[in-house]
Amino acid sequence: MPTRHSFSGQIYLKFVLLRIRRALAVGSVALAPALTGCLTHIRAVPKTRPAEVVMGATLDQLLQQVDQRFNAIQTMNASVQVVAAEGGGRQGQVKEFPSFGGYIFLRKPEDLRVLLRVPFLGSVGLDMVSDGKSWKLWIPKQNRAMTGTSEVADPSQHGLESLRPAVIFDSLVIHGLAPNQIVSLTQDSRIVTNPKKKLDLIEEPDYDLEILDRPNDETANTIRVIHISRTNLLPYQLDIYGPDGTVVTRAFYSNYQMFKDPKVGDIPFPMKIEIQRPQDQYSLTITVTKVTLNQKLEDDQFELNIPEGVPIQVMK
Repeated sequence: MPTRHSFSGQIYLKFVLLRIRRALAVGSVALAPALTGCLTHIRAVPKTRPAEVVMGATLDQLLQQVDQRFNAIQTMNASVQVVAAEGGGRQGQVKEFPSFGGYIFLRKPEDLRVLLRVPFLGSVGLDMVSDGKSWKLWIPKQNRAMTGTSEVADPSQHGLESLRPAVIFDSLVIHGLAPNQIVSLTQDSRIVTNPKKKLDLIEEPDYDLEILDRPNDETANTIRVIHISRTNLLPYQLDIYGPDGTVVTRAFYSNYQMFKDPKVGDIPFPMKIEIQRPQDQYSLTITVTKVTLNQKLEDDQFELNIPEGVPIQVMK
């Protein structure tokens, strides 16, 4: 039979346990503000707002628009300002060259000529032509001429030495979907700055058209990704991929203007194109000051005659 002392001990133990539970409960309540408020830190970040105009399109409509823009331009005669830069993180520095004025002539299927003049002097600084199969380059100041057949530079070449005409051609006119390719559509967004108000940040949704080669077995390689703004359904970025899956060219498009053509109607064209080559460590910023589309260009506008006696270096 339990004794009086044992009952007293049990009552005392229950009393102690009850006090402990109450203390823990009070401690938990007291600790809550420390965990939720006192130890947190709120910092200010730039505030964004949604885009005022958001347009929608289906995959078929987007592909049709890309094809229409590509097919609408058969020739181009553009007056340009070009700023080139070499270097980057690997070198720890970027070397920026002065702005060169000049011309870019383009004729489908693959004819291209880039003629740039030395600032202030007006003499030829660089002259490059290509028919899509072979190319020539002449730099009078260096008394240097180059020719080649490959679109891809030798790995030993870096900076502007690795510039090839196909880089400019493929950035000026964005190719659509070829018969041997497939496409994937995803959606994302980017933060852009209001050009009239720098502190006004806009979250702008986009469509991303990923074009891949047709799969062999279970593998499909990405060829290019076209980023299309949903505020105007026009491309603002193009990523071109190499065979190993790395980005070899990034082109950024802005300042679109509309040009009228009696045969094809309105043609939107970007007046500023920035081309980045992350692997070759150079960039070109092309600002178009004047452009004429779809007027006849003569064959001699795509001819480059290298002066006699100038050594010609054959590039791979």
